[in-house]
Amino acid sequence: MENFAKAPLQDLFKAISQAQNEAELKGATMTEVGHYFAASRWGLHFQDRAAAVDQDTSDIMRLALSLDYNPVLRYVVQRHTAVHDEVILPPGVWQKICPRADHGHVMLGPIVSHNQLTGGIALTRHRHAAAFDANDLADLSALCLHFSTRFAALRSQQIAFRLECDRFTHREAQIANLVAQGLTNKQIGEGLWITENSVKKALKRMFRKLQVSSRAEMVARLMETTSAPASKQGDASWLIIGRLNPE
Repeated sequence: MENFAKAPLQDLFKAISQAQNEAELKGATMTEVGHYFAASRWGLHFQDRAAAVDQDTSDIMRLALSLDYNPVLRYVVQRHTAVHDEVILPPGVWQKICPRADHGHVMLGPIVSHNQLTGGIALTRHRHAAAFDANDLADLSALCLHFSTRFAALRSQQIAFRLECDRFTHREAQIANLVAQGLTNKQIGEGLWITENSVKKALKRMFRKLQVSSRAEMVARLMETTSAPASKQGDASWLIIGRLNPE
């Protein structure tokens, strides 16, 4: 049998499988993915980590998250498959929909768990760069399978908490889960789109509620071994093109 050289894509598969938590997937691993596709911006978004669309959301962001306005996002949400803009639109049309120069070409892929769309990968290129092509789409589809598998494995390892009498808010429960994964306050803040100071204040409230004085003591009090429930499919605010990481 012919001996093929190891492809860079295989290195990405390995990096995904070795990621220890979601923050690592979103950080170092996605940076490698962004460079692999020569993207100008990239992002890995999880639906239950997304900030809500509310009255403070800009008009441009509302349009980007609208399934009626954004055909690329609508395609991924409806079909759970990867796509780039020129698969469904004539060349140049996407740039009229999204005028940002660094979003001149866009490619999205789904993260799926328990038959639900739980997140997505977004990549963009500058309008003067080459458009994404069929090979890029095939590679992203493969990567989405590996991300989905790793995401499901990490979620199954998460700590579930007995929240007696609803003593924790939804945000506090999110923070508790991330603390149990070993994330720092800074990493938690980045993952939830809140400041590090907000994380510290939340932890102080949580310590008081549980009458504990440390992270380890808090996790020990709340820990029980179980699998995390599947996420429910809601809006598409997790797949925000405007919040991608710059190169």
